[in-house]
Amino acid sequence: MPSIFSRIIEGDIPGHVVWSDEVCAAFLDIEPLTPGHALVVPRAEVDHWLDLDADTVAHLMTVAATIGRAQQQVFGSERVGLIVQGFEVPHAHVHVFPTSDPGDFDLTRKGPRAQDDLAADAAALRGALAEG
Repeated sequence: MPSIFSRIIEGDIPGHVVWSDEVCAAFLDIEPLTPGHALVVPRAEVDHWLDLDADTVAHLMTVAATIGRAQQQVFGSERVGLIVQGFEVPHAHVHVFPTSDPGDFDLTRKGPRAQDDLAADAAALRGALAEG
């Protein structure tokens, strides 16, 4: 059975996708730590990031950095946070989020964000990514 992330990547269930290529996709977390919080997810359904091949890990980090620059531009954050822990969904993923406070790294503080707000965040990020 495909993971929820694979289903979002394949378009079987809705998601606010901001990046898609042959190796991975990135979409907004529906319970973000901060507005603009994205998940960078490999297309390969691998549970633990340590089991990904080195090229895939490098690609995920490159995409995370690209998205992070766009997040910083759009949301004006002091920093961009990165978390890889993988307890929520058994499909490797990288959390990338705008941050200005160390408390933003506490995943227990995640909360829902309205669909309209997520759509606006995604549109803003896609615009910044298109500008390069």
